[in-house]
Amino acid sequence: MAAKDPRLRDWEEKELAASLARFPERRQHFTCPGGREVERLALPDEIDERYCEDLGFPGRYPFTRGVQPTMYRGRLWTMRQYAGFSTARASNERYRYLLDQGQTGLSIAFDLPTQIGYDSDDPMALGEVGKVGVAIDTLADMEILFDRIPLDKISTSMTINSPAMVLLAMYVAVAEKQGVAADRLRGTIQNDALKEYVARGTYIFPPRPSLRLITDIFRWCADHMPRFNTISISGYHIREAGSTASQEVAFTLANGITYVQAALDAGLSLDTFARRLAFFFNAHSNLLEEVAKFRAARRLWARIMKERFGATDPASMMLRFHAQTAGSTLTAQQVDNNIVRVTIQALAAVLGGTQSLHTNSRDEALSLPTEESVRTALRTQQIIAHESGVADTVDPLAGSWFIEQLTDAIEAEARELIRQVDEAGGVIACIENGFISSQIEEASYRYQQEVEQGERIIVGVNAFQVEEEATVPVLKIDPAVEDEQVQRLRQLKAQRDREQVAAALRDVEQAARSGTNLMEPVLAAVRCYCSLGEICGVLRQVFGEYRD
Repeated sequence: MAAKDPRLRDWEEKELAASLARFPERRQHFTCPGGREVERLALPDEIDERYCEDLGFPGRYPFTRGVQPTMYRGRLWTMRQYAGFSTARASNERYRYLLDQGQTGLSIAFDLPTQIGYDSDDPMALGEVGKVGVAIDTLADMEILFDRIPLDKISTSMTINSPAMVLLAMYVAVAEKQGVAADRLRGTIQNDALKEYVARGTYIFPPRPSLRLITDIFRWCADHMPRFNTISISGYHIREAGSTASQEVAFTLANGITYVQAALDAGLSLDTFARRLAFFFNAHSNLLEEVAKFRAARRLWARIMKERFGATDPASMMLRFHAQTAGSTLTAQQVDNNIVRVTIQALAAVLGGTQSLHTNSRDEALSLPTEESVRTALRTQQIIAHESGVADTVDPLAGSWFIEQLTDAIEAEARELIRQVDEAGGVIACIENGFISSQIEEASYRYQQEVEQGERIIVGVNAFQVEEEATVPVLKIDPAVEDEQVQRLRQLKAQRDREQVAAALRDVEQAARSGTNLMEPVLAAVRCYCSLGEICGVLRQVFGEYRD
């Protein structure tokens, strides 16, 4: 019998026993409503060599069935709701509301000027302050953003890329003011510049200096923030730009390969940074393809780390990921249909083994979400977690002929695309020659043609339409927000110690030119309330700006 297989016994005595000691299961018994016991891990009648090579046991290479031996029986995924709008004070109120509603981690959305390194009083920021996220100009804003939120108890994800170092420094400085040491902080900073050049567009610096900033963060956090994920390598925006599931996996992991190689070239030891790499994937509506995608990505990354980079520590081979439901699938027509779409997508992420999850709100095709719609999105996760039963057993779809075939197919397709990227000279060369962008654009065009020709049905858009009145309540940002933010920033700049600010900015410039790790000078600059725009302005002078 399978239970007597020596490989199963070995897993139970090693990975499973260690996991249970660290994270006891949520309940003593998991049962169906009728009382039937739910097994922790369903297995085939015979555990053969192919099973061990391609699926294996959860928490063990190649991690196809999950990165933790008990998965959600031991601990549910982190429920995050990506949020941020208007001012730091308004966003703080939303965060505390979400935490009161049972959210277990924060996910910060920054406005467009912040994302591209401009202060709110910069002419480039005109009309965009606080619109698609929260405006953060200085440490003073960050202090308000996390007011009455204990950073030693909450895990925080920050969706910021080119200016990631500055926002991370502000987060560390706020924690210091709360009396929380950096080594106690948990969370993730996106810090993934490469995908900006092919999918999203909020880049500042050219690719090579961007890689330098990223590896500086790797090195500093390895010494000072060992519990913090130093990058979230993002396929989400690649998928939002129109890629296929296989392209999402391939180009995301190709970016991951580039970051690993850059860190190794900078002299970092693999195991000092690889265990803190995290990933960020999109959860689309084709439930079974998405489940297979997540499983294939986990297995392929484990093989890449072992075979290509020689990783020996299992933690360096694990692909841990956050998922967000697909914003590009939300429709302005019949907005309540979006609740159903998000439910399917969230279910796919959970069945695929995500470590944290954001569920989009029904009204996001129209505006930033209202408080009511955000609560419904969070309740979707909670219902899946506590009522559906899918969190009671590990990798419940494993062994399905279709799921396993699809997992194999996506892995093979992604591996072939990575081979093509390698042959073309790597990711940076493929950014410069347009290979990755053209692949995504072609897939996006093909999908749009199918929709327009009716070959692919989008309910409420190209089929099953109804006449609607525009009665959906939407969240609107008061234009006065920008004036208030600019006024506060100007007051703070007038009150600072100008000599201290100038000296801190000179230190940032000197470090940027000399190759010294930039994290400490940037941290010193934010502590004396140098602004995001001032620090990024210095780095623009040294590194230049990227032009597509």
